[in-house]
Amino acid sequence: MSVLRTVEQQLAEVLGRVSPTGAVPLSLAGAAGLTLAEPVRARVDVPVFDNSAMDGFAVRFSDVAGASAERPVTLRVVADLPAGTSHDPALAPGEAARIMTGSALPTDADTIVPFEDTRGGLADSLEVATVLRPPKAAGAHVRRRGEDLGAGSVVLPAGTALGPLQLSAAAATGIDRVVVARPPRVLVVSTGSELVEPGAELERGQIPESNSALLAGLVRATGAELLRVACVSDDPDDLRSVLAEIDDADVVITSGGVSAGAYEPVKSALSGEIAFTKVAMQPGKPQAFGRLSDGPLLFGLPGNPVSVAVSFEAFVRPALLAMQGRAELFRPVLRLPAGAGWRTPPGRRQYLPAAIDRSDPARWTVRPATRGGSGSHLAAGLAYAEAYAVVPADVEAVAEGDLVDVMLMS
Repeated sequence: MSVLRTVEQQLAEVLGRVSPTGAVPLSLAGAAGLTLAEPVRARVDVPVFDNSAMDGFAVRFSDVAGASAERPVTLRVVADLPAGTSHDPALAPGEAARIMTGSALPTDADTIVPFEDTRGGLADSLEVATVLRPPKAAGAHVRRRGEDLGAGSVVLPAGTALGPLQLSAAAATGIDRVVVARPPRVLVVSTGSELVEPGAELERGQIPESNSALLAGLVRATGAELLRVACVSDDPDDLRSVLAEIDDADVVITSGGVSAGAYEPVKSALSGEIAFTKVAMQPGKPQAFGRLSDGPLLFGLPGNPVSVAVSFEAFVRPALLAMQGRAELFRPVLRLPAGAGWRTPPGRRQYLPAAIDRSDPARWTVRPATRGGSGSHLAAGLAYAEAYAVVPADVEAVAEGDLVDVMLMS
């Protein structure tokens, strides 16, 4: 009986074979979803200049420090400053400028009095400002230049994934182009003579092919480029033909054909070129991995959809992120109490498609997404999974209330 490899051993083998894809400069729009290869440094201060945080009046604090409802202070308004104006009016003692949120603070002012703290508010704001409540201190309601970030400071470190918030932060510091890791180019191949296109009329023994849709979405979510999706029969020559046609892929992902059956096209076509192993996990025990003679890494995943999804999370996703230099290779993990009990496989780490019950915000719980547990054939049940409950190999069963590691999927 062969000894099973641990998940950690298989992952170490995978990451040890990964090479960076290289870097390319792109516009912010073109870099969405990709990974920074170089840090982003601010071109300008944020904020760019001292500006008003409120609609109101720019004043000298010394003029209004003693204001009250019983003894209001009236200032003469000598300027109007909408956002975007370059005007910097002189303010003598006893004078104020009407100012809108985001407008540059006049050089002679040091404080903002909001409309809400004046008698007339916006109504007569171009003539006088009658202050009823004093600011707490000089500088009240002023956003200082560079208080968020100074020019030259690192906005985003290398390895950061560029989502909407990160792209916005870069733009706010005057950046229009970034250097990102070139997305890995990926070919996906589903194997199996029983597979037919979704929607086709099924004959006896046939099933709809779903792994390509699953893998295509998972690949794209890493920021990688999906070159092509193919489906081949159990004839090894069909797989060889598809592989012979590629010359620019960094990674090939196959599903099916890696187990111990009589018709295993991946094993038949590539035995001796890549390694076929068994990993102590459920689902996903049979795995294939190596580098093809013409360069691409090849991941041979089991054929059942849950096995495909789990194997991708355990091995392929970290590899695709590592190729891009991503700082974080793994999904976030919570520890939650089980909302129900379930069985676990002996001697293998379990990855259970799971749903999280958030009905009590103070006590989330986790339970199997379907009644079938972690069965590798439960393709439809994947739709209800938002996480994987990860149970160590030495745990014989999970009881309700037990704390379980939960790997979030988003």
